[in-house]
Amino acid sequence: FCVPCSAILSSYLLGERLNLLGKLGCLLSLVGSTVMVIHAPEDEEVTTLEGMTSKLKEPGFLAYAAILLALCFLLILYLAPRYGQSNILVYLTICSVIGAFSVSSVKGLGIAIKGFFAGQPVLQQPLTWILVITLVASITTQINYLNKSLDIFNTSLVFPIYYVLFTTIVITTSIILFKEWVTMTVVDIIGTVCGFLTIILGVFLLHAFKDMDVTLGNLPQVLQNEQPAPVTRDDKNILIEVDNSSIAPEDKPKVFMLYT
Repeated sequence: FCVPCSAILSSYLLGERLNLLGKLGCLLSLVGSTVMVIHAPEDEEVTTLEGMTSKLKEPGFLAYAAILLALCFLLILYLAPRYGQSNILVYLTICSVIGAFSVSSVKGLGIAIKGFFAGQPVLQQPLTWILVITLVASITTQINYLNKSLDIFNTSLVFPIYYVLFTTIVITTSIILFKEWVTMTVVDIIGTVCGFLTIILGVFLLHAFKDMDVTLGNLPQVLQNEQPAPVTRDDKNILIEVDNSSIAPEDKPKVFMLYT
């Protein structure tokens, strides 16, 4: 729901433009989010830090985390200084990739907090402090690059694109780490995918047609067919002067035909 909210608020509070297609994109994003919530997978039951540790140590997640870290370093050290000021995807991709670690850390810290109130010695376990450090570092990095993106680009574009990228990373992380889609039915899988594609379509409408002056008032004029361009005749072999019926027959010019 952050996509329509951010676009509408930026339109009214910041004076940023939101045309008819942008409003339609907000509506589609809202519908897609609702469909995804309805068909959302259930979390795999992980109630202890030991279970969380075993999940984090699985080879699939370790390889996935290594790829994300390498991508982060590539974006931060190479692409951001060169293309960050001109390409909206650079900063937002950094925020989204880092979001995979923040979401995993929040999940683990939630388990740690429950264990703390249940009397478990969670403060003595190294994983608790590793998760705290990871969460602080990832949130700090996300806020930094998100603010940079907001300083340069339109707010109504930043949040929708960030939402799509962040949601993609979070869904992928959940599949690999918590295996949330293992128990999903075919209907739920199709519903989740369709909801996500609907959100992407809404974001596309927000981004692709943001500069068009499309409203309900001028929609008929926008949909009208443009006047056909005049036909240019170019014949190297024959040159014909068109007869004009408004000229009297005796005043009509003669027709000359040149053959080559």
